[in-house]
Amino acid sequence: MVRFVVTGGLSAIVDFGLYALLYAVVGVHVDIAKAISFVVGTTTAYLLNRRWTFRAPPSRSRFAAVVVLYATTFAVQVGLNSIMYSVLPDEWWRLPAGFVVAQGTATVINFVVQRAVIFKLR
Repeated sequence: MVRFVVTGGLSAIVDFGLYALLYAVVGVHVDIAKAISFVVGTTTAYLLNRRWTFRAPPSRSRFAAVVVLYATTFAVQVGLNSIMYSVLPDEWWRLPAGFVVAQGTATVINFVVQRAVIFKLR
């Protein structure tokens, strides 16, 4: 669990850092910025989780399962982020608050599915 949290924290830093950079500095639309940052952040998470957290060897079937999981959490995360961005007031904390809600939800989904299904201990 500790390794998953550390991996998630590092991946969230990559995700949010890129999201904020693309949106606030480069001027990319909020949903596109979130989509790009999600892909980079979850790729980071997958590689760290497979190699360090769950210490699993490479596997095509496992990779396919992760692709399905990440496609699902992609829709959840980008969708929730967009909803939060739309309903929250236009304040400085809108971007990070929406990110936290979307990221938190996706993290719970990812942990449960990875632990119980994808990297299940035999």
